[in-house]
Amino acid sequence: MAAGQGHDPQADDHGPLPRLHRHDLVPALGKIKLDDLGYRHIAAFVRAQLSRGRGPVTVHRILATLSSALGEAVRHHRLDHNPARPTIIPRPAAAERHIWTIDEAVSFLRYCNAADPLMADLVEVLIGTGIRKGEALALRWEDVHLDNRVLYIHTTLSAIDNNRLMITTPKTRNSRNWVAISSRVAAALRHRMQERCPSTTDGLEGDFVFHRPDGRPIHPEYALNRFHLLSREAGVSRTTLHDLRHLAATISITAGVPLTVVSKTLRHSTLSTTANIYSHLTTQAAREAVDVIDKILTQADRPTTPPRPIPAPRPPCDHIPQLHNQMTITRQPTHTTNYPRTVPTAVSTCDHPATTSRRNIRKAAPASCENGLRPAKTLVGTAGFEPTTP
Repeated sequence: MAAGQGHDPQADDHGPLPRLHRHDLVPALGKIKLDDLGYRHIAAFVRAQLSRGRGPVTVHRILATLSSALGEAVRHHRLDHNPARPTIIPRPAAAERHIWTIDEAVSFLRYCNAADPLMADLVEVLIGTGIRKGEALALRWEDVHLDNRVLYIHTTLSAIDNNRLMITTPKTRNSRNWVAISSRVAAALRHRMQERCPSTTDGLEGDFVFHRPDGRPIHPEYALNRFHLLSREAGVSRTTLHDLRHLAATISITAGVPLTVVSKTLRHSTLSTTANIYSHLTTQAAREAVDVIDKILTQADRPTTPPRPIPAPRPPCDHIPQLHNQMTITRQPTHTTNYPRTVPTAVSTCDHPATTSRRNIRKAAPASCENGLRPAKTLVGTAGFEPTTP
């Protein structure tokens, strides 16, 4: 059995890379029996492709397609091993992405809202949800639930041979999932709702959210070319529609959204996929995490100083009024006559305990003195004299 036998190339029109089967793999390896196909045949095919000027990225994609088909044969026990493993050439490094800044995204949306509202709403949905371009172009109104602020991803739009449109399944199993939508995204979708136009084209039936005037979905290549044109007119840097998905992740991670939540929003198959793609963004988050640990441990390691006691207010009984009275008595004039102390027969009418206590009462003085003043009847915290009354 030949390597291409039992596998209809036209049936691969439903896949993303049919041209690689028909124009590359089948002519080069189709005449070799499946049991005879070996590593040497694949290595010779790779050398021939590279010598023809094919890029490493393209050759690697061809090998990935071939390896996937041979792996299916291994799972069905048609082959003992996959002759395309290990890979002939290493996987090429991914092209450096250029991600818009937030200011560039805002500038583009502000310009595009006036120049092309359809593209403005499409970009708003791509940035606000992080869904893929094909998933957005295949979105139908039956998958959008504005009241619940959620939309469901069931299909994606693919361009076969960059020409014929076809509705296919999403990239991964986890891609078939729900996605939350924000108020901005809901507003963009309501704009599109005002221009609903169902499609009746065979194979593309449905009420698409983003569509052409006849209701058919927008071609992915047209959407990309139109996006580049509007970016140039808006004066922002050139990027791709797929990189808007990375912009959504960048904004979320930079704002401190947990990586698990970002991975769920992007619907990656594993958390490690998100971590590997956005490792340059998680570096700063990792530094902030260890800084928090250091701060907490440093604060806990400081010696505790006992709190300074706050003195309590002095109780009323702690005041000694007689000390004040004694100081007052010592300041009496030296020429005054000392009289013998006797227990007074009358007590002052003052009701203050500092003046009515027995210790503060003094004997009454004679009627008058040489200076025309007579001593007070009782010495109650005064100089001991009061003016003579007629």
